[in-house]
Amino acid sequence: MVFSRASGILLHPTSLPSRFGIGDLGFEAYRFIDFLEQSDQKIWQILPLGPVGYGNSPYMCYSAMAGNSLLIDLDSLCRQGLVTLDEIAYPPSFPIDRIDYDLVRSYKLPLLRKAYDRFKTSATPEQQQAFQEFCQHSASWLDDYALYMAFKQHFGDLNWFEWPEPIAKRDPAELAKWRGKLADEIEFCRYLQYEFHGQWSALKQYANDRGIEIFGDIPIYVAQDSADVWAHSEIFCLDPETGLPTEMSGVPPDYFSETGQLWGNPVYNWDMLRKTGFKWWIQRFKAILEYVDLIRIDHFRGFESYWSVPGGDDTAMNGVWVEAPGREFFLKLREELGELPIVAEDLGVITPEVEALRDEFGFPGMKILHFAFDSGPDNPYLPYNYRTPNCVVYTGTHDNNTTIGWYEERGSDPNQWVWNYLGCSRGEGLNWDLIRLALSSVADRAIFPMQDLLGLGADSRMNAPGKATGNWDWQMHPNCLTEDLISRLRFYTGVYGRTPARPDHSESN
Repeated sequence: MVFSRASGILLHPTSLPSRFGIGDLGFEAYRFIDFLEQSDQKIWQILPLGPVGYGNSPYMCYSAMAGNSLLIDLDSLCRQGLVTLDEIAYPPSFPIDRIDYDLVRSYKLPLLRKAYDRFKTSATPEQQQAFQEFCQHSASWLDDYALYMAFKQHFGDLNWFEWPEPIAKRDPAELAKWRGKLADEIEFCRYLQYEFHGQWSALKQYANDRGIEIFGDIPIYVAQDSADVWAHSEIFCLDPETGLPTEMSGVPPDYFSETGQLWGNPVYNWDMLRKTGFKWWIQRFKAILEYVDLIRIDHFRGFESYWSVPGGDDTAMNGVWVEAPGREFFLKLREELGELPIVAEDLGVITPEVEALRDEFGFPGMKILHFAFDSGPDNPYLPYNYRTPNCVVYTGTHDNNTTIGWYEERGSDPNQWVWNYLGCSRGEGLNWDLIRLALSSVADRAIFPMQDLLGLGADSRMNAPGKATGNWDWQMHPNCLTEDLISRLRFYTGVYGRTPARPDHSESN
């Protein structure tokens, strides 16, 4: 896919400011899009939008296709008359720079339940029709997800493979009986997805009308405890009796870890997926493309070959490389969808075979400036070594430290190479030096985390891989999007030839 020269910002919606404890799809999201437009940015990159479970990781969701109901804007529900001003007038004293997920759930979920109860009795015929049309349109994933979440609530949040056996194994008669018993809870789950989808679609349209693309993310694997694995167990490597993985995902031992990384997700039964014409994967891409314009595939190399660890192992040491039918899959996906708006996350140890798969389909790869200064002049992440403009350059990603945090943890000696490369600073801070380096590179797309624009330190990083708790909870302070920040970002975007042509939206919204 051919991209124009442009730049953008990585900020997950949960990190937007909000008086309701977590970023949402309301005023601050629209304000952020206005900030992007005013500063001549064309891309808003986000993390997966799915409903988060234990650990609150957007990469371990209860569904690969549903939306996170915690993102639903309460002010919008108030304007619809589904919650009252009194009910949202005095929210708890939420932290100003961190998301307290437990407190957010205890506050928002009862209000979402009230909104649903009122929707049942007060929805107009047009709203009822829109709800039914959404449910029909999304039935391929929504029906299983709503039933799964209803069971999760009924069984006290147990994993699906701990449910009574007839339900865990999806006995048709048993499921039919429970659909009747849990009908209201199922409908509540459907309503939340309807509301999320409506709010997100309006927000995405607002961005697109201003020439801004939403850049989303597909994790290659899904959580073991998810509606997808429960409803489609045949396409995963599972023990048919226990429902546990017989083969697990991860990466092999390397310089950074003697035992490798054991992720624990079930790997795919690619033979079964091939027999279905990759139906589930195609449905997944179609569903995600309703949310976003461009997709980053996390762990892209797993489509060429993946590290398969025996089920039950405690480390990734005993895994083996298994070939995956990535070329066959992407040919089928292109046949279904046409030109594929995909970026390949090709970081780490990448083989010539993975590069060949990426290049055959023209997928841009990724370049990370934080990785550029740990070896000599041949380092592939140094901008003068970029062999093609068909790539996306980042200062760092959501898995990296902030640029200020990265610089401070390196110490003085390694940072001499950084200064030798960057030359004389304009005195705006190392974060802006790296932002300018990204913008000035030949890469078609340049993206930087919001934390780097704000010059924040290590305590504001989004995720520290391998750290069990305390991730995914960074929240931006209100009033950070200043005129000075807009002017500076717009200036450098223009200096380095990334200013977009904007559509005329003088009569919109």
